[in-house]
Amino acid sequence: MFSPSQADVRKFFCSVYAKARAGSALEAIETIASQWMDEHPEYAQDFADVDAALASMGEVQEGRTNPFLHLSMHLSISEQCSIDQPRGIRQAIELLTHKRDSLHQAHHEAMDCLGKMLWESQQAGRPPEGDAYIACVQRQATRD
Repeated sequence: MFSPSQADVRKFFCSVYAKARAGSALEAIETIASQWMDEHPEYAQDFADVDAALASMGEVQEGRTNPFLHLSMHLSISEQCSIDQPRGIRQAIELLTHKRDSLHQAHHEAMDCLGKMLWESQQAGRPPEGDAYIACVQRQATRD
């Protein structure tokens, strides 16, 4: 299993940002990342300067989402849906997308579920529970 470091993640997103802005060819995963970057223009400055991105590792800005974590979660959910792992996530995201009439909004709500599942897993010292994650996304899709 590939486990990139925080620096690797930041370098990846900064590289994708630079390649996309230069009109360079992108690999498949870079294309998906670039599309999510386009959905988040408020993070452009964070991706434009790799040195600043690396220098700010470990800093927490009160009231501000970490753009690298946020985009990583978009990529994770996109990848989960593409291979339907955990099994049923694709259908749950599709249902939530239809309910919200927005893939972007569906991802943001699924991120809450994904984050909760990972936090609970870490706190309990057990593997992540995919069924709980999917059930959470399904609940989001069926609530008003």
